[in-house]
Amino acid sequence: MSAPNGRLDDAITDFSRRLVHVDGVVKTVHAAGSGPAVVLMPEMPGISPDVLRLARWVRDAGFTVYVPSLFGVDGAYPTVEGGEEVVRRACVSAEFRAFAGGGTSPVAAWLRGLARQAHAECGGPGVGAIGLCFTGNFALTMAIEPAVIAPVVNHPSLPLDDPAGIEISEEDARAVQDRVARDGLKILAYRFDGDRWCTGQRFAAYQALLGDAFDGRVLPDSSANTNPPPFFRNVVESPHSVVTAHLVDEDGHPTLKARDEILAFLTERLSRSGHSEGNCQDL
Repeated sequence: MSAPNGRLDDAITDFSRRLVHVDGVVKTVHAAGSGPAVVLMPEMPGISPDVLRLARWVRDAGFTVYVPSLFGVDGAYPTVEGGEEVVRRACVSAEFRAFAGGGTSPVAAWLRGLARQAHAECGGPGVGAIGLCFTGNFALTMAIEPAVIAPVVNHPSLPLDDPAGIEISEEDARAVQDRVARDGLKILAYRFDGDRWCTGQRFAAYQALLGDAFDGRVLPDSSANTNPPPFFRNVVESPHSVVTAHLVDEDGHPTLKARDEILAFLTERLSRSGHSEGNCQDL
């Protein structure tokens, strides 16, 4: 896919770049738009042109989108060699818990802080959070933060070594269950039927944890883009990224319908009447 600059990489010229400080930890965040805040986390191997396409759709739907840089090279087209190196580094990073038994990834605390700051900047009833692949479950663990009221869990791949596991500590799992019971939190989720990184067993584990609050939607493998970037074709090796690398941008297509459902979910949850309007200016 060609990026707006006509190259495979995306120069990200239509976003503001800022450094965000949370509890002494500083990360780069790309932000754009106006209206209620949505934190869009990248998938492996980073903030790719397809992730930025999704970010622009969120922005154009009337939100301020915040895209934190968590791994990889921002704007880079996902190659095999570069992607494999990013995965290796993330799997041994102290910020992430890629394998079973590790509990919640420490970076989730930083992301909750970003959500608090975004809500303070943009106002409105709360913040949306979209996780993708490696960060898929982070949208759920971010919901421990009261400002996060619209979590979207897309094809969560962690823990990598337990297809029936969820990347969350017991304490955080109880805290999310409390939010479901107290605040009526709803969680929207997507996967492809034959995804080897996000299996039906994993969605069943989410259902067991969250009950009716979990809305897990499954697309047929036949609806996945058959010509994704090399990292997804040669490393991921199965339909996986519903609204990014494996999305087919054609009217009426199931993956584009999934994108529209996500935007509608964010709109319904973040644009409720009776709350102050977002005060973010165009970034």
